[in-house]
Amino acid sequence: MSLYENLPPVEIGGRRIVGRVLFGLLVLVAALVGATAGMLLVYTTDLPQVDALEAYRPSSITELYDDHGRVIGSFALQRRVVASYDDFPPVLRDSLVSIEDKDFYRHSGINFWRIVGAAYRDIESGGKVQGASTLTMQLARNLFLSPDRSFHRKVQEAMLAIQIERHFTKPQIFTLYANQIFLGHGVYGFEAASEFYFSKPAKKLTLEEAALLAGVPKGPAVYSPINHPDRAQKRRNLVINALLEDGKITAAQAADARSAPVVLRLAHDPNSLAPHFVEEIRRYLEGKYGADQVHEGGLKVYTSLDVDVQKAANQAVLDGLAAYERRHGWKGRLENVVSEGAVLEKYSHADWDDEPEAGGYVHAVVTSAGTGIATLKFGRYTAALGQPDVAWTQQKLVDILKSGDICYVKILSLGGNGAARVSLEQDTGAQGALLAIDNATGGIKAMVGGRDFNESKFDRVTQAMRQVGSSFKPYVYTTVIDGGASPDDTILDEPISFETSSGPYSPHNYDDKFEGIITLRRALAQSRNIPALKLANKVGIKSVIEYAARFGITSKIPPYLPVALGAAEITLLEQTSAYSVFPNDGVRVAPRYITRVTDYEGRVLEEDFPEVKDVISERTARIMTSMLREVVLHGTGIAASKMPFPVAGKTGTTNDFTDAWFVGFSPTMSCGVWVGYDEKKSLGAKETGAHAALPIWMNFMAAAMAGKDAGEFQPPPIVAHASQKVDTPDTAPAAEEGH
Repeated sequence: MSLYENLPPVEIGGRRIVGRVLFGLLVLVAALVGATAGMLLVYTTDLPQVDALEAYRPSSITELYDDHGRVIGSFALQRRVVASYDDFPPVLRDSLVSIEDKDFYRHSGINFWRIVGAAYRDIESGGKVQGASTLTMQLARNLFLSPDRSFHRKVQEAMLAIQIERHFTKPQIFTLYANQIFLGHGVYGFEAASEFYFSKPAKKLTLEEAALLAGVPKGPAVYSPINHPDRAQKRRNLVINALLEDGKITAAQAADARSAPVVLRLAHDPNSLAPHFVEEIRRYLEGKYGADQVHEGGLKVYTSLDVDVQKAANQAVLDGLAAYERRHGWKGRLENVVSEGAVLEKYSHADWDDEPEAGGYVHAVVTSAGTGIATLKFGRYTAALGQPDVAWTQQKLVDILKSGDICYVKILSLGGNGAARVSLEQDTGAQGALLAIDNATGGIKAMVGGRDFNESKFDRVTQAMRQVGSSFKPYVYTTVIDGGASPDDTILDEPISFETSSGPYSPHNYDDKFEGIITLRRALAQSRNIPALKLANKVGIKSVIEYAARFGITSKIPPYLPVALGAAEITLLEQTSAYSVFPNDGVRVAPRYITRVTDYEGRVLEEDFPEVKDVISERTARIMTSMLREVVLHGTGIAASKMPFPVAGKTGTTNDFTDAWFVGFSPTMSCGVWVGYDEKKSLGAKETGAHAALPIWMNFMAAAMAGKDAGEFQPPPIVAHASQKVDTPDTAPAAEEGH
């Protein structure tokens, strides 16, 4: 008998309906599970393996350091300084968690209720799912996913966040996030942001500073404290309120922090200190290690440069060029951005990208100009010029400046309220270069390759081949002294003709005078041309060129007699390094930029030691040093005789005053200065090496050697009092004037 025979018909039908409903529900659940599994399978296909994060290292900055460990430059695709969890102070960690993810330390990667709330709001507004990401989800997106806000990406983001939480601790996740996040202006990570915005490490952030940084990730462009300080301040105060709600700070602390103004101390671009030096190193590193390693590998490059010496070099060159410009009067011909179609209020000059400093030189735009005053702007600073400020131009203010003009100014002082004091200068294109080398190590301590790296990347220290004028003469005298001559030997300074293929040529001295019988010491000190030509002719110009090569002159020099007066094109690097042989007792130490390079882990990739080579005898070196000392004490470089420590060197001037040189040294440092135009036009009448280059050299050396033991030159060997005449009447090809 059937089990259902005794049951009423209604009850039997009800059981059948319930069974069918249960079966249908089971089918529906199975379908949903299958669909969900399929969806997850689709969305998680090709997702990266988060365990790879254990070996993950973000792209980081390659930094360059000076000889005291101070940063002088960097190379990076993303400006990031990788820091540890403990490098981020509690106030920064609390600020970020309070505003971005209050349940960070409690959830397992996603915050379900936050997602539901955000989804509900987005459905109401018709938008896409957004505003529900935890820090872990943001990290997953920044590391592995695209920035779009699609549902597909959100699911992948959540799945990755869960995996990340399973593999890493909260401090590890926070550290990864804090090093990865973009914080505007090319800066990634909170350590780099702290150094960029406040010029200090994150460990030293105050409450209001930490809150300001914590507010930036929501919109680095929108909440930039540089471009939008008002928005940044409002966002910062929201972070402070969130900290107060979470009990992380007191009401008094919150009130004080909210009332504090936004004060930035923007870090100077380290590459702007010695840009030509940094560029030389970049080319070398990329050639050896490759561009990817240099710009992403986080190398540590230790260099020979000295920040303080470099600053002195920058100032000396710019001040020297400004003095030159003033000597030759106002030329005008200013660029006007308004006439070129620019909007004055929106104009920005490349000089303004870096924070200005008192003593620096910048291009400013004239915002208004009248009969008695002109107002200028550079960056966030304004300044005014009156008629007394432009008196040196010998023109009326209204005639030389008008609204929209770009003028060149020296910053005299900077006020906290954005007001500045400036002096009007000009830039007609005259260039200067300076190189300073440590005699003992060959280390380059300062290098100025031109007036303005933003205007011209051309390096006039290493790339410019210029005639060196009479600064070449020491090689002539070295050849003679090394052959056994004495500085007290005599030579006849008199009119002479040299036979050439085109006929007789009669060179002359700079002053068109002749001194008769003079010693070699005086001939060099007074930079007499005729004695130098006679000496070169006696020993052979090829011998002189061979000696120059021993000093490290690698530029090709043609073997004809005018080379004795500097009719040879040589770089400032070669010439300055060569002169260091004299105070080094005849030993050449090859110039060097880098002392050590390490990789991200601190492993030494290369270590550079001084490369030394004997060039001339100790006797010759000390005699030549004493003769070059005579140039300073009683010769063409006499202006340097007032230096408070012993120096020696040689002036150099080429025909038509196109190149002005002074290359000299103290017992510990050699320095070369060149002044001229790139197109090899005249600097102007009487702009000799002593007039244009030597003042720059003196100002630099005085600042660079201040407070240091300059040492003493070693005395030359005792020479016989009787002099020998080394004059010869031989003839040779024509010579050019030099000084």
